[in-house]
Amino acid sequence: MSLPGSNDQEKLEALASQTYKNQAIWFLNAFWDKLEGEAERIWDYQHKCDEYDLQKHEEGCALDELNAHRLLEAFNETMTVREMRDSLRESGAIKKEGRLKMVPLVHWLVFRYKQDFHKLVNASQGDNKAEIEAAQRLLDEVNQLFLEADAAAQAAAEAARAAKASEEAAIQREAEAKASEQEAVAREADAVTAQKELEAALAEVKAQEDAYNAKTEQLKKKSEEGGVVSRNKAKNELAQHLGEDPLPLRRAKI
Repeated sequence: MSLPGSNDQEKLEALASQTYKNQAIWFLNAFWDKLEGEAERIWDYQHKCDEYDLQKHEEGCALDELNAHRLLEAFNETMTVREMRDSLRESGAIKKEGRLKMVPLVHWLVFRYKQDFHKLVNASQGDNKAEIEAAQRLLDEVNQLFLEADAAAQAAAEAARAAKASEEAAIQREAEAKASEQEAVAREADAVTAQKELEAALAEVKAQEDAYNAKTEQLKKKSEEGGVVSRNKAKNELAQHLGEDPLPLRRAKI
């Protein structure tokens, strides 16, 4: 399998037009003996390209400058897209004239791992089936890990939301219980105050009743003892006393 093009620069352009996945596979096949240990990270680059390509995703082949910078930032890379292009222009990998608006994955890989693009575009892809299958298996494993990690992250987020909701409900119940307790305390205080007022009123009624009865008994006794004049006077006072309006006392009793 070979790339179309009359020169290596055109072949690189042809490779750069393939999907992110195919660019990564071609690059790994070309430099497997040197970069086998970097395979997982290269697949990580490919997955990020799929994610940041907001229009084509895994069917895309190049990122715009904004998302290319996002790719570099995601992996804490300190170089810039401009530095990468300058290096590729100096090596002859891309044309010196004109301004490229898109960044293929393979451009980044050539620059990042400082590999010869001539060797890359002319690397044989048909006689290393075992390496291709190994690369594909690794890609499948990384894809599966990515899916599992994403599912775990979603489950953790859902659990966090549920825990927060439960905590908020518990706080609400605690606040309601506290409010009910305060209300009960207030009602108890009102009841104590009312009881004290009732007891005071009953004591006042009892005192008035005792005074009334004592005076009645006193006048009755005077009306039955002593001289005629004093008895008549006591009888008269008793009659007046008994004839007084007992309404306040009756009201108090009621």
